[in-house]
Amino acid sequence: MTGNQYGFDTLAIHAGQEPEPRTGAVVPPIYQTSTYAQDAVGSPRLGYEYSRSGNPTRDALQECLAAIEGGRRGLAFASGLAAEDTLLRTVCRPGDHVVIPDDAYGGTYRLFAKVAENWGLDWTAVSLGDLDAVRAAFRPGHTRLIWAETPTNPLLGIADVAALGALAHEYDALLAVDNTFASPYLQQPLGLGADVVVHSTTKYLGGHSDVVGGALITADEDLGEQLAFHQNAMGAINGPFDAWLTLRGIKTLGVRMDRHCDNAERIVAYLSGHRAVADVLYPGLESHPGHETAAKQMRRFGGMVSFRAAGGPQQAIDICNRTKLFVLAESLGGVESLIEHPGQMTHLSAAGSPLEVPADLVRLSVGIETVDDLLADLEQALG
Repeated sequence: MTGNQYGFDTLAIHAGQEPEPRTGAVVPPIYQTSTYAQDAVGSPRLGYEYSRSGNPTRDALQECLAAIEGGRRGLAFASGLAAEDTLLRTVCRPGDHVVIPDDAYGGTYRLFAKVAENWGLDWTAVSLGDLDAVRAAFRPGHTRLIWAETPTNPLLGIADVAALGALAHEYDALLAVDNTFASPYLQQPLGLGADVVVHSTTKYLGGHSDVVGGALITADEDLGEQLAFHQNAMGAINGPFDAWLTLRGIKTLGVRMDRHCDNAERIVAYLSGHRAVADVLYPGLESHPGHETAAKQMRRFGGMVSFRAAGGPQQAIDICNRTKLFVLAESLGGVESLIEHPGQMTHLSAAGSPLEVPADLVRLSVGIETVDDLLADLEQALG
């Protein structure tokens, strides 16, 4: 099933999920097995021999992921960072160089600075919204990859995927886009020129804060084969029950994202006029420097909102501690609303680095609750 044949919500519900042939079950079974009986030596049944190498439940998820991102090959992993690590070690070698965002997710920064750098991979952090800065950071013959987030975590920066893809390909490099904040419903980077899409499926794809996972999707068959080889060789796959939970979440992705966006827009309008808020970061605002680019490449502007407290760092912490419906927790993209202080939570690993986030920053993952209740919670927390 492809996007040329069917709409997004149809793909989300049906791609890779045909009724099970033996019983007619409309939901893919959970194949909770580590190994498979073979018909003869060298003749595994339907190609299944060991669940690290292949599992029918994970295959259903992988087919669905490819379909909703407009790709040809989808691969599922134990976490978003496991997917990132597999991608880096597939396309890069010691001595290569990567351009990354100057406000990337803290875990991504840690992977580059504390793990990949020890392996011999160099990196430069720049504002990906500044194409001149990206070009200046390139090291011809050594820069293998542009690593993009759009929107970025947690400053909601926007990068022009088509322009970055063209720039990467000019230097015979690749463009990888972390599409976690947008989700495939709001943005499809492969169709804009990206080579690989990265997801933490823990977030909007799973959507219910009950599963951890990651994904890589590509439209290039050869690259897909290389990634699949490393997925098996490195072994950071997700289990069948995790794959099943993620598939279940994807079925409602479209309707959930519409509600996330509706609620976020109401909250942005409220925060923009509040005396306790110095600045609201949301690509849906016309004042946002990336608004025009976001409007061009996104269906809507998402459920993530960040703002800076007018009273400084302590006020930001106090706001996080006072909410009742907004749960103080890391992660994002679930049906429930979350609040966090990035500087001391998700981005603590970037403290003291060029990617350090402002100490007065608060990040909201706006859920799908009744929006008036969320607004009342923010009202009492802001004081």
